[in-house]
Amino acid sequence: MKKFTLIFVFFFVGQIWSQIELIGPTITKQKLKKHIEILASDSMGGREVGEAGETMAANYMSNHFRNIGVKPYNDVTYIQEIPLEKIKINDASLRIGNENFVYGKDFYTYPKFKNQKINARELVFLGYGIHSDTYSDYIQDVSGKVIVISVGEPKKEDGAYIISNSDKKSPHSGWRYKLSVAKKRGAKAVVFVSSDYNSEYIKSKHKIEEPGVNLISKSEQIPFLFVRKSVIKKVLGKNKFKKYLSQIQNNGNLKSKILKTDFLFKLSTQTNNFYGKNILALIEGSDSILKNEIVVITAHYDHLGIVDGVIHNGADDNATGTAALLEIASAFQKAKKEGAEFKRSILFFPNSAEEKGLLGSYYYVENPAYPIENTVACLNIDMIGRTDRFHPNDSNYIYLIGSDKLSTDLHNVSEQSNNKYVKMNIDYTFNSPGDLNRFYYRSDHYNFAKRNIPSIFYFSGVHEDYHKESDTVEKIIYEKVEKTARLVFYTAWEIANMKTRPKVDKLNEFQLNRY
Repeated sequence: MKKFTLIFVFFFVGQIWSQIELIGPTITKQKLKKHIEILASDSMGGREVGEAGETMAANYMSNHFRNIGVKPYNDVTYIQEIPLEKIKINDASLRIGNENFVYGKDFYTYPKFKNQKINARELVFLGYGIHSDTYSDYIQDVSGKVIVISVGEPKKEDGAYIISNSDKKSPHSGWRYKLSVAKKRGAKAVVFVSSDYNSEYIKSKHKIEEPGVNLISKSEQIPFLFVRKSVIKKVLGKNKFKKYLSQIQNNGNLKSKILKTDFLFKLSTQTNNFYGKNILALIEGSDSILKNEIVVITAHYDHLGIVDGVIHNGADDNATGTAALLEIASAFQKAKKEGAEFKRSILFFPNSAEEKGLLGSYYYVENPAYPIENTVACLNIDMIGRTDRFHPNDSNYIYLIGSDKLSTDLHNVSEQSNNKYVKMNIDYTFNSPGDLNRFYYRSDHYNFAKRNIPSIFYFSGVHEDYHKESDTVEKIIYEKVEKTARLVFYTAWEIANMKTRPKVDKLNEFQLNRY
């Protein structure tokens, strides 16, 4: 009797795994192409958060979940509203000493903070404004002060960067990171001295001149502005700016300089509040206990909208990831209907406002629909439909970022799933904390990883059409999207059926500050 039962169990399990291996291939490039062509069509207007295209995309995805039989997460709606504000700069002025400077021509800022009037009787020149374990410009208290710092980071005479002691820049050199340090240290405002003002302005023109979007619940950034070198030279003296920076290069440090001069910065803004739209759809697991644990599959569906009158369709960024998520949901729902049970629940989370600073995923993690401590893993899909310059003729590769940073279990399950089912070429190039592109910080898995949730970012790299109007559907490699979507499906399936959740057994090598 026992022998018969054992044989029956093996037969039954074999049948279930056979079903799963048949369900994965139901994720096809034809189905994915249909989603991508709709999401990246001109009618969606580039899917910018807060615009009509975002609403159309949200409705399209909600209808997909409804049509395949996946219930709304709260039994009423698939939409989690994101409270956002749009800030437009009306006017800005700057006066240092007795001289007035012209907005746009001499200085600029981003629409990241509201009306300001910053008065000061002195400025503190703080070199590069860097603080690290091996080097710091913060040799004095800057609380309540307006500080002046150069963009970039110091080098030694041999050309190596002082902080990294190599030819690679340190993450500490980014202006956003410097701004976060200045805020922590209580600075009143930050004046960045541009290295190449004209090119920096042109590169960021859209972000400077168009309204900025912020999450209402996040703390406001301290005021900051970028100025030409000529502005600071007038304050410091013609040759002193270069002299001070050379002093750092030669000696490895700089005593801060107090500049006794009047400073007045005014900013007039217009603010409008609105809501973005996260989409949440849950398929419940079969185990009475483990169904309370959640595997999150996420992909941002928003893009840049219309820039300078031209629709930016965002076919690869990120209609590809969104389409993959939709078809992975279809596969899980098909498995459930056919009796191929998975123990943990799967949350499908197309999020918005990623292009504004990962705001949709940040809001969810701070306001989760399900207890965040019950979230066992996050699989994030962002740009999986093109090849990059490192893999020009290979449709069978994918970059994986973050799989081993928190959990050995997650990394092993990921590797095993690929080897067993899909056999893609996994590239871990961007998985290094020393990656200058800092991709780990640039997509929505990051907000989950910050909460110690094991996470993987699936990514095919940057191409020549990234964030351009030329990111269109005819350039998508649908076979690549299909393979990657199947890989995510099988990986999620394995995680959902693990005896225990992926164990967090590592200290993340990445600093948990994206700036």
